[in-house]
Amino acid sequence: MCLIAFDFRPGTSVPLRLIANRDEFHQRPTAPLEIWKGAPDIVGGRDLEAGGGWLAVHRRGRVAAVTNVRDPALKVTADTPSRGHLVREALECPDLTEWLARLAEGEGWRYAGFNLLASDGHRLWHLHRSRERLLLSEVMPGIHGLSNASLDTPWPKLIAARQGLATALRRRWPEDALSALSDSRPVDDHHLPDTGVGLELERRLSPPFIVGEQYGTRATTWLEWNADASIIMLEEHRYGPGGTSLGTTRERIALQCMHLRASGCHDSRGPSA
Repeated sequence: MCLIAFDFRPGTSVPLRLIANRDEFHQRPTAPLEIWKGAPDIVGGRDLEAGGGWLAVHRRGRVAAVTNVRDPALKVTADTPSRGHLVREALECPDLTEWLARLAEGEGWRYAGFNLLASDGHRLWHLHRSRERLLLSEVMPGIHGLSNASLDTPWPKLIAARQGLATALRRRWPEDALSALSDSRPVDDHHLPDTGVGLELERRLSPPFIVGEQYGTRATTWLEWNADASIIMLEEHRYGPGGTSLGTTRERIALQCMHLRASGCHDSRGPSA
C-alpha cells in the first residue's frame, strides 16, 4: 500500500475500519483479493512476482498492511527481501509481539524502507524502517494515516485521506472514504513534500489516487472488523492504466478466535467467504 487511513477503536463493536490505496507498476503481476493459494487462512490481494502482499487478513483474527518509505538514498541490493513478505509473516507467526520485537531489534534492517501495521484486534503496532531508524510503537486509539514517510506525517494526501475517513464515520461509510481516496487532483507545489525525487515526480505522486499509464493506483481496499459478529469485511476496487476500472471483489471472513491474544489459535481450516 502507499496510502492508508484507519480508525482503531479497541474494545468496541468495530475495533478497526481501514481504507487504503495500493500504488504500483501496472505490469507487475498481481492476484486480486481472494483466499491465498497455499495459505487458505489468508485473504487479500497478492503480489505474484515476490509472493507477498500489501494488505491481508488471517481468519484467526489478524490484519497486516505495509507501505514503502520513499527515500531514493536508501539503497536496495539484489538479495534484499520483499517487503510484502512482512505481511504474510505478521499473519502467520506464532507470537506477533515476539516477532515484531525481533524485527525492531535488528531483523528489520534487512528490508528496504517500510511501514508495517499489524493488529490482533486488541492492539495495533506500527514498525517504521528508514535510513535513520528502526522503530516499533503501539498505535493509540483514534484516526490515523500512513503513506510513504511515517505514521501521521502531514503530507497533503494523508491529511485528505484521514479527513475523508473521519467524514465517512460521521456520515456514509465507506462511500465518503472511497470518494476521498479517488481524488486524482495534484497538490499545489507549495504544499508538496520534498522526498528527494524531484518536483515533477512529487507532483505526480501527490494526490491520493495516482493516474498513469505505467505506474498508478492499482487497488483501493476498505476493511471493517465487526467484533460482535466476529466478521471482517474486505472490498477491493481494481484499476488499470489511466485509472480504468477493472472490477470489484468483496470477501466476508468469519473469524474463529475473535478473543485470541497474539500467540493464540492455530486453526487451519479455510475462511468463510
